[in-house]
Parts: sequence; C-alpha cells; structure tokens
Amino acid sequence: MFKKVLIANRGEIALRVLRACKELGISTVAVHSTADNAAMHVRLADESVCIGPPPSRDSYLNIPQILAACEITGADAVHPGYGFLSENARFADILDAHNVTFIGPTAQHIRTMGDKIEAKRTAKRLGIPVVPGSDGAVETDTDALRIAREIGFPVLVKASAGGGGRGMKVAQTEADLPLALATARSEAGSAFGDDAVYIEKYLEKPRHIEVQVFGDGAGEAIHLGERDCSLQRRHQKVWEEANSPALTPEQREKIGSIVANAMRKLSYRGAGTIEFLYENGEFYFIEMNTRLQVEHPVTEAITGLDLVHEQIRVAAGLGLSLKQSEVKFSGHAIECRINAEDPRTFAPSPGKITHYHTPGGLGVRIDSAVYQGYSIPPFYDSLIGKLIVSGRDRAECLMRLRRTLDEIVVDGIKTTLPLFRDLVGNDDIIRGDYDIHWLEHYLAGETAAG
Repeated sequence: MFKKVLIANRGEIALRVLRACKELGISTVAVHSTADNAAMHVRLADESVCIGPPPSRDSYLNIPQILAACEITGADAVHPGYGFLSENARFADILDAHNVTFIGPTAQHIRTMGDKIEAKRTAKRLGIPVVPGSDGAVETDTDALRIAREIGFPVLVKASAGGGGRGMKVAQTEADLPLALATARSEAGSAFGDDAVYIEKYLEKPRHIEVQVFGDGAGEAIHLGERDCSLQRRHQKVWEEANSPALTPEQREKIGSIVANAMRKLSYRGAGTIEFLYENGEFYFIEMNTRLQVEHPVTEAITGLDLVHEQIRVAAGLGLSLKQSEVKFSGHAIECRINAEDPRTFAPSPGKITHYHTPGGLGVRIDSAVYQGYSIPPFYDSLIGKLIVSGRDRAECLMRLRRTLDEIVVDGIKTTLPLFRDLVGNDDIIRGDYDIHWLEHYLAGETAAG
C-alpha cells in the first residue's frame, strides 16, 4: 500500500479522496493555488504545497509544479480526482517516468478512450453496442452527406476530441448539414486544437445511462450497475440516479455483463465509466470516461462499496476487493449537483457564504468542501457540493430528497437549490419519465411544471 498520496485537485473531490486516504492509513499531501489557501482539503491534509497563482493553467494544470510537490514531500502516488489532469495521458506517463504511481488507468487506455473516434472503434471491437455513424473523421462535406444519408437524418456532428457539448451540432435535414459541419469544426478547433469531426445518428428522445466498471489491470473486471444521468443542461449533468428508473434488472445485468467483459479483454485498470444513449430498449455507446465520475456517490450508496478505496487498492497492485457475484444492489439513490449559479440564468455566483447548514438523518450524505464564511472563488468550476440521498426504493428516496432540500441552507450567494426544489415535486420526475432534452424544455417553459 502507498505511504503518501498527493491529491492533484481541489474542492469536494480533493476532500473526498483525502478522507479515503485517511481511512486507509495513508498520509496525504494537498496541492493548492493561492486562491485556495483556506480550502478545507488544505486544512485537513497532513502536508500542503502551494503550486501557483489562481489560474488553473498555472496551478492545477501545472505538471512541473505538481511533480516538484511530489519530490518535495516524497509522495509515492498521485490521485487526480476528476477534471484537471485526471484524463491527461502525458501526466500519467511523466509520473510513471519518475516512479510515482498514477491512481488511474494506463496512459495508453487514457489516450485510446480520450479520442472519441478511436474510443468508438475500440468499443465496437470489444462488443459494446455503438451509435450508427462514420467509422472515423469525415474529411469532406461530400463524405459527410453520403454517410448521413446512409444512417438517416437527423444526424449529430461531433468533435473527435470533444467534451462538455463543445463541437457538437445537430443537422435535422440535408440543408442543415454544411453549417453544422462548419460550426462544429470551428468550435472543435478553438476548444481542443483539433477540428476533426465525425457523424452519428441523432436519437430523438434518449436517456443517458452510464455503467460503472472496475478493472484490476490483469484481465479481471466487474460492473457496479448503472446511473441515469438524463437530467442535463447544455450536456452538463444536473441530477443523477442509481439505479435508472428506465431499466429492468435483466437489462441492467445484460449491459453490465457486456461492458465488464469488454474491460476484461482490454485488461483495463481502475475505475471507468461507459456512457450510453438508451432509446427503445437499445444501448448506444457514446464515450468512456477513464476516471472517477462526479456522480460516483450514488453507486456507493446502492452497493456499499467505497470507489476511492477501490481505486487506491487497484493502483497499489492489490486487485479488486470483490468478485462480480459479490456485488449486491440495494435501494435507490439520487444526487443533486448544487452549484454557485443563478437557478434560472445559470450565471456564475461566486462570493462569500454567509450562512451554511447541511441536512442530516438516515440516508443523507453531503460531499462538499465549503463552510460558513468560505468564499467561492471565481476561477474554477461552480460546484458547491453534492447532496446524495438514498432510500429503500425510489419513492422513499424522493421523499427524503424533498425533506433534505427543505433543510439545507446556503446564503450569501445564488445557488441552484431552488431548481431542485421545483424538480423534486414535478410529476414527470416523480414518474421517472424524462430524457436528455427534458430539463432544457422545462427551463424554457415547454414542460409542465407538475
């Protein structure tokens, strides 16, 4: 087992990793920017190192500074959390070259799954169902039109190196395709330095279903069920559930077995998430995230497994702590991402938290690194924290969520809490009847308020 882990992140995920390390008896190193001098993970870590000024590129993305912090403190492993350097293959390679363990997949797997086109090819080769579309990047508008006609309109033009909805455009008809291609290429080039795009069939009303997997890097892998992440705004997840209200146990086991088998063939190491669009009983692979997900706590709630403990075990060469036959699912869990944003316009709302009170009781968890008097800096993601509730079934879970949303207090800044208070009473949400477009329609006033 590792002696000292450097946590190359900030906010709630840095605190989440720190807690797991402490429970395993591992010393911790917090790195931080000057804007995060008073951050909770910095206060609680055994050691801390300032790695630069507030801009991410000068601190949390500054590989030389993070490597120097490893050398100064003697850290023998790095946990990247999510975001920042968590899916940076070059970072993983550099750590390996300096005999520091990257708590995550191999650099090669990060590269393969980080390229959307190569990821789709790999998924298809491994037996994972994929969305009909081009086999690779489309070079010309003529090629794009031919492929679009073959799979049928509407189609989705996507950036090969994309993420977060950037470089993604819908063409409803042939007439829409040239503009969609040009816009997607332009956005992709600006955002990722790579203007390659590919084409997929556009599904009208899919759900976003993702399957949590774990591999030991030596040919063994398990799945931990699925999460439903269909409530999204601009392709960003807002509310996540486990298990999905749309799937049966038989469907869950079928798709879980497919992805676990694929990870065995790949000899995948660590935590990963296979993301699908799901429509009319069919799953279509969209991407794989080679890291811990923001929404991992809902999986922990229904399995009783600590996913960060598991990541550390696997990275240390100790293998998986359980077999597939030992994975048991119990109850239901929902996570709400509470952001420092206006609940209607979603404009960022940094500033000082003047009053802060968290709910408690059975089945209630708060993953947050804020406290009363803490100032949300304007430099980073607006996530304040995650409210996770669990119950014996979905109905109990929703009632518990409603109660906790009435209890939680975050004053001094605008937050998305009012949105969740609206959603938890909405008839469509209560029925579990929603798709990836539902929230956008709701916010635009096109969906009944319930």
